[in-house]
Amino acid sequence: MVRNVASEIRDLESEDFYLLSGIEQGMRYSEWVSRGKLPEFSRLTAEDVTYRIDRCEQRGLLERRTIQYEGYRLTFEGYDALALHTFVERGAIEEVGTPLGVGKESDVYEVRSYKPVALKYHREGYTEFRAVDKEREYTADSEHGSWLYTARQAAEREYEVLADLYPGVRVPRPIDQNRHALLMDRMEGVELSRARLEPTQARPILDLILREVSEAYDAGYVHADMSQYNVFVASEGVTIFDWPQAVGTDHPNAEDFLERDVVNLVGYFQRKHPQEVPDADTQAIARAIRAGEFGSIGAFEAS
Repeated sequence: MVRNVASEIRDLESEDFYLLSGIEQGMRYSEWVSRGKLPEFSRLTAEDVTYRIDRCEQRGLLERRTIQYEGYRLTFEGYDALALHTFVERGAIEEVGTPLGVGKESDVYEVRSYKPVALKYHREGYTEFRAVDKEREYTADSEHGSWLYTARQAAEREYEVLADLYPGVRVPRPIDQNRHALLMDRMEGVELSRARLEPTQARPILDLILREVSEAYDAGYVHADMSQYNVFVASEGVTIFDWPQAVGTDHPNAEDFLERDVVNLVGYFQRKHPQEVPDADTQAIARAIRAGEFGSIGAFEAS
């Protein structure tokens, strides 16, 4: 898990952020930024660079490597610090609170703003930089090798999709985005995987989720990673989240992704509630969604 650096932001000085930003700029060209390039990228003197390196390295915001040359790169904590500093400068957030969720590809925190909201840091590439699945549109057009790029592209893609879908589809309202970080409304309710549903609730809730999948398709998107782990269930309805891997309905594999989403959702309910959720023709449900007819037939009339 990446350490929360919110408590350290107030101890950093403007010149510290100049250095971190300079390393960020240098990482556009190389994974490790040469020490000799840092004054140019950060617009600091060589003496100030030395002082700022020590301060930031002590706080775990950058790391050093010396092989053929002395080089530096940001850690995820350093990248978090840059994004968080920007949000504070914009007046978008006042304080970072407790974690709401930690996963392989994102960390989410409660944030105090004009109301409680959620701050999501994308972590793609945290464990190691790897070839991201090419079905993900935010990396499909680039061979860039930096995890900063991958994480930032994921955040930009998710913000774009949420902005297109909200409020017509039950997704979190996007508020702001910077680098690999995304501000959005905090969701109410509980994750579907942890929800204790009454037997009579199973089919109606599945129907609600599939209706939102249908609304998203009508708006031009397929989630492409639907499961019980990216749906929140509350008394007022459902919310679908985690959209960075979404594809447009004109994507060559959109039909396959849509059917996979339907299979994942129906399969989960069939395993958890076999008596209430009978076998369903997932291909027929997917066809109805593509044809814009799902809202008039319901989930199980398509089976």
